[in-house]
Amino acid sequence: MFEIKYFTVNPFQENTYVLINDEKQCIIIDPGFYYEQEREEFLRFIRENGLTVARLINTHTHLDHIFSNKLVSKTFDVGLEMHKADQPVLDRQPEVGKMYNLPFEPSPMPAKYLEEGDKIVLGDDELEVILTPGHSPGSISLYNVRQGFLIAGDVLFQQSVGRTDLPGGNFETLTHSIRQKLYRLPDATVVYPGHGPSTTIRFEKQHNPFVPEDPSSRFA
Repeated sequence: MFEIKYFTVNPFQENTYVLINDEKQCIIIDPGFYYEQEREEFLRFIRENGLTVARLINTHTHLDHIFSNKLVSKTFDVGLEMHKADQPVLDRQPEVGKMYNLPFEPSPMPAKYLEEGDKIVLGDDELEVILTPGHSPGSISLYNVRQGFLIAGDVLFQQSVGRTDLPGGNFETLTHSIRQKLYRLPDATVVYPGHGPSTTIRFEKQHNPFVPEDPSSRFA
């Protein structure tokens, strides 16, 4: 069973997730540590809990989710995994960092591209890759069926959705991803977003003002 630990970090208040299994192996998702004290706290957490970092995954590659890709990859000798459709986004981020006056070490290039339906296996636990574009071309969400949770990146937030005005974003694509992929998950699924507090699929179907549940989906 995964234990879910998260750190809310950097000027964008991004949620970085650490998924820890019973053997103290872990997956790092969207390492956004920017300030030195954030990085030190994360490394201390890994060290003091005796964790082995086994995977590094980006749900998407906007700068606030990749600030520490290089730190994690270099420190723990793990390759980056992401969807190939986000490669152009990843390539642009050093320039975006300069625009925001937030320079950072460029991310390493991906060691592996993830595809929809892939299973990310760690011991007895696994995550299913769901392609959910709209916020970015290659945004993915990571679903754990056994524990009923979803790491949603910046696709779906509590009563909100990811912005679509950045290059490669598209609101219609985003709402289609949410309705056709995420809203079809069990209502009790807990959603852990890239920003803000957790929510559930049931709550968002009922209360999300940007993507109300499509009544026709009940009869699909």
